[in-house]
Amino acid sequence: MKRISVLLLVLMVCFATAMQAQVQAPKPGPEVKKLSVYLGHWTYEGESKPGPWGPGGKFTGERDVRWILRGFCLETRVREKGPAGESQSIEIDGYDPVNKTFTWAVYVDNGEMASGVATFSSGTTETYSGKSVGGGKQYLIRGTDVFAPDLLSFTEKDEASTDGKTWMTVWEYKATKAQPAPKK
Repeated sequence: MKRISVLLLVLMVCFATAMQAQVQAPKPGPEVKKLSVYLGHWTYEGESKPGPWGPGGKFTGERDVRWILRGFCLETRVREKGPAGESQSIEIDGYDPVNKTFTWAVYVDNGEMASGVATFSSGTTETYSGKSVGGGKQYLIRGTDVFAPDLLSFTEKDEASTDGKTWMTVWEYKATKAQPAPKK
């Protein structure tokens, strides 16, 4: 009787081990790796244009970008100083394999939010569009990020529209890959 119990136990352990080896966590596809151009610590400066979204003026900021959720998504944390004061935001980017687009969602510490889709038209240019909510109003938004050939800097230009016909520049800025500031 003991031999049968031991044999059953050994068989169960072998079966469980074999099943666990077959059930591996999924891995991100090669498309997701296109987002890796954003990884790291970035500093940026630019100018926002006055409009219904707020006052115009110069701004500066820092972006820290890292992989999350087993490499399926990017998390971007932003700290910015500009005409409206200091702000923080968080952005999550991922890949939609059905529609073959990148998805993104941004949440700002003043209650504003935006979401949409993006595509890489080449290895160095990302084009995006979506909707933004701020000040109790919704706007259509679109823009481009154009990376330098060395991928150590990029320029971004965003536009907004209330009707999808007339577009206004919201901001333009240049980001440069930098070393993160030492932690205090």
